[in-house]
Amino acid sequence: MMAGRGEGLRMQRLFTTEGGDPYDGIAWTRRESRIVNPDGSVVFEMDDAEVPTTWSQVATDIIVSKYFRKAGVPQLDTDGHLMLDAEGNPVLGPERSAKDVFNRLAETWRHWGEGYGYFDSAADAQTFEDEIKHMLANQMAAPNSPQWFNTGLAHKYGITGTRQGFWYVDEETGEVLPSPDAYSRPAPHACFIQSVADDLVNDGGIMDLWVREARLFKMGSGTGSNFSNLRAEGEPLAGGGKSSGLMSFLKIGDRAAGAIKSGGTTRRAAKMVILDTDHPDIEDFIAWKRDEEIKARLLIEHGGFPADFNGEAYMTVSGQNSNNSVRVDDRFIQAVAADGDWELINRVEGDVNKTVRARDLWEQIADAAWACADPGIQYHTTINEWHTCPADGEIRASNPCSEYMFLDDTACNLASINLGAFLDDATGRFDTNGYLHAIRLWTIVLEISVTMAHFPSKAIARGSYDFRTLGLGYANLGSLLMRSGIPYDSDEGRAIAGALTAILTGEAYATSADMAKVRGPFPGFEKNREHMLRVMRNHRRAAYDETDFEGVNTSISTIDPAHCPADLLDAARRAWDRALDLGKRHGYRNAQSSVLAPTGCLVGGSLIPTERGLVRLRSLGDPEGPRWQELGVSVGTDEGPRTATRFYVNGVEPVVTVDTERAYRVQGTPTHPIRVVDPKTGVWLWRGFGGLEGGDLVRLLMNQL
Repeated sequence: MMAGRGEGLRMQRLFTTEGGDPYDGIAWTRRESRIVNPDGSVVFEMDDAEVPTTWSQVATDIIVSKYFRKAGVPQLDTDGHLMLDAEGNPVLGPERSAKDVFNRLAETWRHWGEGYGYFDSAADAQTFEDEIKHMLANQMAAPNSPQWFNTGLAHKYGITGTRQGFWYVDEETGEVLPSPDAYSRPAPHACFIQSVADDLVNDGGIMDLWVREARLFKMGSGTGSNFSNLRAEGEPLAGGGKSSGLMSFLKIGDRAAGAIKSGGTTRRAAKMVILDTDHPDIEDFIAWKRDEEIKARLLIEHGGFPADFNGEAYMTVSGQNSNNSVRVDDRFIQAVAADGDWELINRVEGDVNKTVRARDLWEQIADAAWACADPGIQYHTTINEWHTCPADGEIRASNPCSEYMFLDDTACNLASINLGAFLDDATGRFDTNGYLHAIRLWTIVLEISVTMAHFPSKAIARGSYDFRTLGLGYANLGSLLMRSGIPYDSDEGRAIAGALTAILTGEAYATSADMAKVRGPFPGFEKNREHMLRVMRNHRRAAYDETDFEGVNTSISTIDPAHCPADLLDAARRAWDRALDLGKRHGYRNAQSSVLAPTGCLVGGSLIPTERGLVRLRSLGDPEGPRWQELGVSVGTDEGPRTATRFYVNGVEPVVTVDTERAYRVQGTPTHPIRVVDPKTGVWLWRGFGGLEGGDLVRLLMNQL
């Protein structure tokens, strides 16, 4: 893709041919898809769903059960003709083919893009549509769930629904207008950051936030908010009396989220709750989920309630429907390092509510995170050093998974590119040109999605229009490295990951600058021009392994050229050369271009549920054998039993074994952290397994897998 004559974008074909079918070369099959509960009851089933033959049963079940529209779709007969009832009306039912879904998405993106002048010609629009369809069918990329749920229902099927209280910005006038219905403008954004004011019932306040969150959960989206504006327990109210405090309201929001599933029957509500470390209620917030999980455990162990997360025990307690994080700035970290005091500040008067020892607060955070994995930590100072738009305020919050961090009352729609689709196993080469092509296409998809979208409040509609933040990412990095025979935790693995990420973000910003030439930069760009170009220069420095970063106080990991394949390193540097050069000339269409969602991994001692019972991961293969080993064992997954076909050896590390005086045994690598008591102060400290000595008092989590 390149900018055309200032009128639109010119598109290039790489995966399809002009005049051909974008699905050429793809074999299709009809499959049964059946989702069951642990008790055997059927959640969903369809016996004739059409999918590509290369798709796994898991992929089939996901698209059929979650992303096929279940009602309101005109049905076709075996010859492809519209079916009519006795009155001559179309027979309605579900989507029955993955083609229906791919066509619904790609044709809708093309429709909105063409309507708003993104493409240079109808031929360019057709190229865009065909390339996207091909990539979707071949699992080369995918958008976030709200796109699958909502995009194209009106354009393809005439499904509009009733008005839901959403808003959009007219691209021609810049005016914020109410959406007439649920689907004429889809809700394609997965990630939201919403403000909340210290007000009970008015717009922008506490109760209004629960309504806005409900709109998002219904459409399959997630939301995060920083609640630090809310006054603490005991602070005065304007009408007299004292505030019941932050925690009383958080419990209401938690209960509301628990009653709603994102996208109806698709997934649980996704919610992030954030609090600054200087809020007077911070200690109660830190302990909230830990204490509630203790209550749930007692109900399970002594009350006989089921241990299922959706069971009565967890439904009874609070705090189970959000991710919780504390916002930590450099001042707090410095106070911890110096063993200094930390002041908790009242929200109304701004005076000191309480002074605590910074290390005590830090230990409370660590203890709660160790016990229940919450709260997480968001490093406020570092995050804002990479903020592209600080002239419009600080970044204070994130979406539920924390990959999207930007201004309050903004939204981000995501897409992921499958890295594995660009690796040739026969040659071991990564298709850099194909990857760059995919990045350009999907950056355009996400930008068009901002144009067509509506939002749950006027403020978010305005913020998303003004900044147009995107969330392009990738998936399958671990698989790519394994297939290449490269250890994930190695210098070469890190260099490849850095280069692939640099290519992604650099090419996305270069594409954004191309779109700025055609459609203009995002409205907030000129106010933030120098700030954003500073961030772009810092990204380019990281690609070139330079160290003279502007306005950054923390150490930065750069791409190590000694361990990075030359073609990837060259592509990363060229992408950032283009991104910076084009941005200087045209600005950027988007204030942010990329995000990476979190992932996880297993180690050798992990217990895996199999047809043989719980077994150690290492026992499924030979850790000292070949890198790839054949395996044929049924293992438990979130989607039910699945056959694991291969075992991969990523290398060996030494293990330290520790026996306690009460006959417990724990193991870990020398650098794996474990908590011990300082015998002089009685304070819990972190220490690596390799540093443990006889007589150390260690802390163990009992009755857990």
